[in-house]
Amino acid sequence: MSRLTPRVALVLAACFAAVALTGFPPRPEFAAADDKAPGTGPDKAAVERTRATVKMLDDLHKGYVVTITDTYVKAQERTPAATVVKKVFAHMEKNRHGTGRLIDATGSPLREGNVAKTDFEKAAVAAIKGGKGYVDEVGTKDGKPVLRAATVVPAVMPACVNCHPHVKEGEVLGALIYELPIR
Repeated sequence: MSRLTPRVALVLAACFAAVALTGFPPRPEFAAADDKAPGTGPDKAAVERTRATVKMLDDLHKGYVVTITDTYVKAQERTPAATVVKKVFAHMEKNRHGTGRLIDATGSPLREGNVAKTDFEKAAVAAIKGGKGYVDEVGTKDGKPVLRAATVVPAVMPACVNCHPHVKEGEVLGALIYELPIR
């Protein structure tokens, strides 16, 4: 079998994302940031639209990770699907759609840079380890309103344990962190 090139991986990710194939269980109830007092933050409807965008992105990212892992890890490919996630997040940031990060919640990250860095990320990892599936907050970046959100990344299939032998299927691996502009 030929090696999966980054270009092919991104095309596959886009295709799978477009059809929203997902092997994840139904989404848990979401724990949202406290609502701001009237007139002290961005428009409430804009925040809700941004939350809906986060939920859609999260379903798409997790859907293609499962699909790529199921298709290529079984085929002995050496590039984990998380590598594709990072490339998609870099593309998202380059095109000013917001940012994304994949971070560890096990205490044994595969890469040093995959640890929670900001106060929000640290609080989100604690909440996710405590059972929350989603955490968010409204904040600012460069003087503009943003929604910071974190979603749980569980080990959902046996292939997850191949790269993460310190967890069992069903346990929390980490979190996807999103920071999107509120428009």
